Amino acid sequence: MCGIAGILDIGGTRPVDGTVLKAMGDSMAHRGPDGEGQWIAPDRRIGLAHRRLAIVDLSDEAAQPMCDAAETVWVTFNGEIYNHMALRALLEKAGHRFRTDHSDTEVLVHGYKEWGIGGLVDRLDGMFAFGLWDDGEKRLFLVRDRIGIKPVYFTRTAGTFRFASEIKAILADPGVPRDVEPAALNHYLSFMVAPAPLTMFKDIFKLPAGHLMEVDQSGRMEARRYWDAVPGKGIDPGDLKGLSDAAVEDFYTTGIRDRLQAGIEKRMMSDVPFGVFLSGGIDSSANVALMSRLMDQPVETFTVGFKDYTHLNELDYASRVAKDFKTNHHEVLIDEGDMQGYLDDLVHHQDEPLADWVCVPLYFVSKLAKDSGVTVVQVGEGSDEQFSGYNSYRLYLKLHRWFWGAFNALPGPARKGAASVAKGLSCSHTPRLDRIADILERGAKGQELFWGAAHAYWNIHKDRVLADPVEGGPWPVLEEAGLNTAGLGAADSGEVISALMQSFDSAHPGRDELTRMIHNEFKVRLAELLLMRVDKITMSTSVEGRVPFLDHGLVDFTMDIPQAWKVRGGEPKYLLKKALAGILPDEVLYRPKMGFGAPMAEWLRGDFGKQAETAVLGSSLLERGFFNHDHIARRFKNHREGRQDNALHLWLLFNLTAWHDHWIG
Repeated sequence: MCGIAGILDIGGTRPVDGTVLKAMGDSMAHRGPDGEGQWIAPDRRIGLAHRRLAIVDLSDEAAQPMCDAAETVWVTFNGEIYNHMALRALLEKAGHRFRTDHSDTEVLVHGYKEWGIGGLVDRLDGMFAFGLWDDGEKRLFLVRDRIGIKPVYFTRTAGTFRFASEIKAILADPGVPRDVEPAALNHYLSFMVAPAPLTMFKDIFKLPAGHLMEVDQSGRMEARRYWDAVPGKGIDPGDLKGLSDAAVEDFYTTGIRDRLQAGIEKRMMSDVPFGVFLSGGIDSSANVALMSRLMDQPVETFTVGFKDYTHLNELDYASRVAKDFKTNHHEVLIDEGDMQGYLDDLVHHQDEPLADWVCVPLYFVSKLAKDSGVTVVQVGEGSDEQFSGYNSYRLYLKLHRWFWGAFNALPGPARKGAASVAKGLSCSHTPRLDRIADILERGAKGQELFWGAAHAYWNIHKDRVLADPVEGGPWPVLEEAGLNTAGLGAADSGEVISALMQSFDSAHPGRDELTRMIHNEFKVRLAELLLMRVDKITMSTSVEGRVPFLDHGLVDFTMDIPQAWKVRGGEPKYLLKKALAGILPDEVLYRPKMGFGAPMAEWLRGDFGKQAETAVLGSSLLERGFFNHDHIARRFKNHREGRQDNALHLWLLFNLTAWHDHWIG
């Protein structure tokens, strides 16, 4: 795991400044404390930078940027290629000669020369973001892994193209302007993050998951998607033909268990110590149980809890799993004071606001791992999405089954009338009625019912908090590159989801509702919120997070499992629990789901709430006219006095204003 950056002079008038290039790399020293490197072409038209966190092949020969023997192909790479030894064997058989002992980076150089960029990417199994320069063709390629585990950001301004693992590296170049992207701000209120390819910074973009982009020396950009989380790739329908229900269930559970075991084993590839973040829930416990089968020494496990609000702790569950599997277990406890002391670093390392308070405990458990001598950890992200582990999924499925079709069968005027009446009756003191009104309005507009498992500001809330509707676009750079911007310019964030699902339905008609919901999650929330919190926060402590549940072979397999099996009998994670039967005790498999969280509602009623209110209401962002100052003040007051739980909205606003004041204001 590392930090990458690069500068391409696309006008021929702004040669790469080595001082700026080094500053870009140095801004990400936390991503790579074990080494740094820069390469600038003789004509100074292209420069690459790298910060190294040494995990696979610790030798100096594996340092980056790395090139071939003829120095015609250069790469700066962040991530891990789990099948690099198998690819190396194929390339050596084809006549390629490697200089390193077992660096996965070198496979990218030779693989590109042998198979081209498309052939290389299709063969890679791992998590990755890299920039590759072909000096003969004078072309730069940017690639982000299938799921979006690793980020890569870019901007093209003033005759220069820049890219990096973190936005702060791009901003280290003083030639890059800083401003708010209004459309991103608007959609952040709904999705808790700016949807790709937007970021919260105007004219700085992120390459979406599963994409590669080519940039030539004139600055012309061309992007394409090379993978997607869609059905039709993981299971041959013929394998299920004629099977009984029992045999079908066995086929699914065996396939899940085998792929998860393989995914965990791949992610043990490391020349440095590794471990697991353990909550005691199904996902993290599965990582521990299956990893322990592959090791002849104790698994290193790490858990975080709260000193001040112990009702959220899962320490006893984690300790039970640690004891059962004889792990070397570590715990850290935090409180409101620890959180407050971390806030400045949180804002800095997020780059753009990620309104998920899980970032706070995630930082402290990541630091615990690093302080304990562990550099690589496996985490459980992606399981709930694939196996319907969220309560909200089941609620939306019930709503879709019993109400949505009937409501949408009504004539348009009737739907609009019902939505109008409900909206008129709603007010900020009746959250349930607010949501009913918002759902009816979605139906009246012909939008999607499901926007995501975590949805902060519904439209009815945005009408109150925003002074006026916020629109955005167009984005000529994105349109030229061929990146999808459908719906992103709309004030109604439902248009983003509707455009996304219209594309899915066109390519995969007739799919069940849960499959559609999961595809949505892979596009927005999972890639840009959940995985980015893992990347940004773990890497801020120089720890690499790996996600075995998001092995793309497992994802392809589960995308072909129908809704009827994933929610069978109303049991959440039905198939995963069956797959892990006998591996995890029933007390773990069937205990109530708690979820990884933080006592933010309580903290916002204490000293931190006063601090946050002062910071939000005094932020220079509020001077720009986006927000209704008085409404926000009332929300803080009502929360502090216990009349409402506004924690999610207030934390969202705190993150946004703190980001603005740190990076722009």
